[in-house]
Amino acid sequence: MSLTRRSLGLGAAALAAGPARAAGMPFVAALLGHMAALGDGPVLLNSYLIQPRAPEDSFDLTQDNTAYVYDNAVAGLFLLAAGQRKAALRIGQALALAQAHDRKFTDGRLRNAYAAGVMSIPAKLPGFWDKKAGRWDEDPYQAGTDSGPMAWAMLLWVGLGMTAQANAAGNFLNAALRAPSGYYGGFYGFDDAQQRLLWQSTEQNTDLMAAFGALGRHADEAHAATFVRAMYNAETREFGSGTGPDGQRNTLLAADAGIWPYLAGLGDAASALAAIKGLQQGAGIGFSAASKGIWLEGTSFAALALRKMGNGLAAEFLQTVRANISPEGYVYATVAPSLATGLSVGPTLRKNQPEQAFTYYRRPSLSATSWAGLAMLGVNPLAA
Repeated sequence: MSLTRRSLGLGAAALAAGPARAAGMPFVAALLGHMAALGDGPVLLNSYLIQPRAPEDSFDLTQDNTAYVYDNAVAGLFLLAAGQRKAALRIGQALALAQAHDRKFTDGRLRNAYAAGVMSIPAKLPGFWDKKAGRWDEDPYQAGTDSGPMAWAMLLWVGLGMTAQANAAGNFLNAALRAPSGYYGGFYGFDDAQQRLLWQSTEQNTDLMAAFGALGRHADEAHAATFVRAMYNAETREFGSGTGPDGQRNTLLAADAGIWPYLAGLGDAASALAAIKGLQQGAGIGFSAASKGIWLEGTSFAALALRKMGNGLAAEFLQTVRANISPEGYVYATVAPSLATGLSVGPTLRKNQPEQAFTYYRRPSLSATSWAGLAMLGVNPLAA
């Protein structure tokens, strides 16, 4: 569903009913407008506002009705920070329903994405019509489970006082994805043939450290933190992005892996600044060292880190964000039409087919909007 100017008016009216700090108000209005347009009750927001009449096999086709768990959890945390607890609770409740009413699993996990809109029972997954195959299809990443998005859902649930759901998610992570140090990546693929992902992510373990810490599960918090600390390179003062399935270290510099440890209290200001400088593209940053352009979500959380350390570059980064707001009130994902990340979406499910590249496109983005709002409010969702 596309956000219209009429629904933005609904958002402004809803905003008037509750307090919000002025810095994040335009983004709160945009989120509330989108929420109002989707309907009443527990709801998940579209992660991207796609272009109409998307061609077959395009990004827009697979993202049309998609609500990623990570994006919605960050949106919920932003709404909480802006004083919109009732709206944040709608997202938290939708995630709780998804956890309790999966079409197959009963172990406390969440999928990576669900169908946007009011939550159904059982929880509906996103999908699209494959014209070539003549059938309704799903995306194997969206149907899978990554540990990082679950951590963000846990952070939102803790913020809302929904600790039973957060603990159930934590129990699943310990039962299914606990590694000798830290946690594995997750599961990829469709219900009856999911692959356990044995790579490990600095970013995801940072998320898990923060989530377990917020829950008071300090042994699990320390277990995730141990992996993150092991990814630090004292010579470069940077955090690597993690390890591959073979346990070999991946030294790729990535924005979330490089900056989030500082926001979570695991890295110092020098480590975050080294990552920002290494990824800087003018008045913003890329997703990783493989990016040739500005990623606006990362530019927003880099601005938050810069604000935390009192660095004046934060204002320049936020100005870039303000210059890239869509007519619907959302921040675009990128400045350029597309942006490479240097990563893949997941293992290939077909023989002799390459892995699908993970690419961002210039579409209005829920996560970029939410991080921009958090940065402008000066609220750090990863802080203890």
